[in-house]
Amino acid sequence: MEVDTSDSGRSALNECVSRTVRRYLVDIGDTPCDDGLFALVMREVEAPLLREVMDFHDNNQSRAAVALGINRATLRKKLAAHGLL
Repeated sequence: MEVDTSDSGRSALNECVSRTVRRYLVDIGDTPCDDGLFALVMREVEAPLLREVMDFHDNNQSRAAVALGINRATLRKKLAAHGLL
């Protein structure tokens, strides 16, 4: 699968994440994240990623797991953790 890149060589997804994180940092200023910014971003991104990939693959866990590059058991565990089963 080819990734669409902008003039800077960065993917559209990379650019979107950069803009969103930059905006979030401006919004919170010096206010610390209780669990840390990394944990917050991972927590916020994983559920919609799983939901969209599952939707794209008509809820076929095997195909979704391949697309995500994880095994099906790991996918099921993550889906359950996010209440997506």
